[in-house]
Amino acid sequence: MSDVHKAAVLLMSLPEEDAGALLSRLDSKHVEQVTIEIAKMKSVSAEEQEATILEFANCNPAAIGSESGGLDLAKSLVEKALGKNASDTLKNIRQSIEAVPFGFLQHVDRQNILTYIIDEHPQTIALILSYLPPVFGAEILAGLPSDRQLSVVHRIAKMGQTNPEIIREVERGLEKRMSSIMRQDFQKAGGVEAVAEMLNVSDRTTEKTLLENLAQEDPELVEEIRRLMFVFEDIAKFSDRDMQTVLKNVESAQWAMALKGASEQLKEKVLGNMSDRAATLMREEMDYLGPVKLTAVEQMQQQIVDIVRRLEDVGEIEINTSGEEEEMIQ
Repeated sequence: MSDVHKAAVLLMSLPEEDAGALLSRLDSKHVEQVTIEIAKMKSVSAEEQEATILEFANCNPAAIGSESGGLDLAKSLVEKALGKNASDTLKNIRQSIEAVPFGFLQHVDRQNILTYIIDEHPQTIALILSYLPPVFGAEILAGLPSDRQLSVVHRIAKMGQTNPEIIREVERGLEKRMSSIMRQDFQKAGGVEAVAEMLNVSDRTTEKTLLENLAQEDPELVEEIRRLMFVFEDIAKFSDRDMQTVLKNVESAQWAMALKGASEQLKEKVLGNMSDRAATLMREEMDYLGPVKLTAVEQMQQQIVDIVRRLEDVGEIEINTSGEEEEMIQ
């Protein structure tokens, strides 16, 4: 991959305003080369985008004419490019560059980890799972007895900042027992977001059982988790049939405001399920709104998410955040 191509990928990953500001710092020859490359590319895969940003983060700041390169700059670029969807990419970059607590567990068989931690106190298990990738944590969570699942999830959701010495102590003990050595830096883990990410990749039965049981103890916490489990951008993963159902229950004015801050993929999903005339009117209404406050857009998006959740509760649609089609049995 040439340097020009890498530059094009990086610029395509940024908001147009920021990309334009960067281009303005190049001489006319380089601007021409990069913009031609952008024009030739119709899309960029997530893998190529992540690899390019990661390489940019690791390069010598002096070589790129920046006073502050490295991980912080890479994180900033990813957040600007992906917004609320930046979580997975940020985790991949962070784990590639800096050590995280309990990172050595990612190279250990899940069943072995479960064997070592299953008899630990739920708070200890919660701390460990909080530092693991959601898919990884979900597999271990599913292997716990149902009563311990509930206790662990509740503790993860309530967890905030943890004393660094406690993290190191738990980690050292587990490292010693599993014959692995790796010093780690303190990081923030746990919280409602961690629970939502794990349940998003858990099987449906585990998700429903945990949330129903947790609702008996803390209904407000369950509502907070449910809001994070399904986000506005997940609507882009809906089947056309479910999309049509949602469109019947959401006013066009709501869509016009909410789509102002949506990805092109979601805009295409929504507009593609409208008639040509309705889609044209929607685009005109969006243009007519002009610049709008981010808070207003996010509030409208949350209103639509609430409508989607209600439709799921009454069985009119089925939410599938993975975007994968379920296997059908004849």
